[in-house]
Amino acid sequence: MKYGLFIRGQYRQDEPDLKARFDELMEQVRVIEKLGFSDLLSGMHYAGYPLQQFQLMPFLARAMAETEKLRLVTGIILLSLHKPLDIAEQMASLDVMSGGRMVFGCGLGYRDVEFQGFGTHQSERVPRLIENLEAIKRLWTEEHVTMKGSHFNLVDTTLSMRPYQIPHPPIWMGANADGAVRRAAELADTWFINPHQRMDTIERQLNVYKSALDEFGKPFPSELPLMREIFVAETRDKAKEIARPYLEEKYKVYHQWGQDKAMPEGDDNLDLDFDELTRDRFLFGSPDEVAEQIIGYEKRLGVTHMVLGMQGVGMPQSQMLESLHLFADEVMPKVKSA
Repeated sequence: MKYGLFIRGQYRQDEPDLKARFDELMEQVRVIEKLGFSDLLSGMHYAGYPLQQFQLMPFLARAMAETEKLRLVTGIILLSLHKPLDIAEQMASLDVMSGGRMVFGCGLGYRDVEFQGFGTHQSERVPRLIENLEAIKRLWTEEHVTMKGSHFNLVDTTLSMRPYQIPHPPIWMGANADGAVRRAAELADTWFINPHQRMDTIERQLNVYKSALDEFGKPFPSELPLMREIFVAETRDKAKEIARPYLEEKYKVYHQWGQDKAMPEGDDNLDLDFDELTRDRFLFGSPDEVAEQIIGYEKRLGVTHMVLGMQGVGMPQSQMLESLHLFADEVMPKVKSA
């Protein structure tokens, strides 16, 4: 099992010192490399009121300077909003700068304010994602690309530089609905499983994913990443008590943003009592309890990467680091020895 930390870097509007908070995030980056994590991830949102958030590409570029081994995962680029030439160039530059440590995570997005701000509409998001990803792959692997899309026109186009990795960085696709899971099977190297779904939903969708892989003549991927909200303490009650106010606030914002609309039918409501929200979704507990749940994911789903969301909105750095060290010192060895 490999481990990644998802650093959201989300803060309330009244946060008085974002530079100090950013310095804390860089401390987290240095810590996870020392603790043996393999991946660092961050996400992409625009106009994120009522939260403030660092933008993905500059954040990963800065974090790169703090690390030597961590893979840097865009988790995820809202590909439907962007132009393929721009994203292909940025990712190639980061891949060269990092010595081949980039992972290209991409997906659709779901917020009207973002689509409106980029001059497009949610009704266009699927075809734009498909054509953008095709163009990016071609730009990374072909000398000269001519391709006309709905919102771009590449004419005998050659990238300024190719990615360091050959043929290109691994492609993880975030997917919530069943149709998106099928798209991940067809177009990406693996499905990046989101943190919001219950285990029964993930198991059902894993069958959708496997069937789609068979349909497209592709083998099961060598890496299957799953993200979960995780907090470790002496007991489950203590872990839940500490994490609750910070995660509760964050998921209220996600409901306000409309995250529920992107989730599959039957598991599409984040406006729940916290106890119900966390049930079969979040990993709270003692090191033994959290390790047991991760081992269960490994055996039941074939998960190879656990991506940790550990710091909710406003959680003090000291609490986050205490949980992180407890996870690395006690949970990771228990999973390894299982």
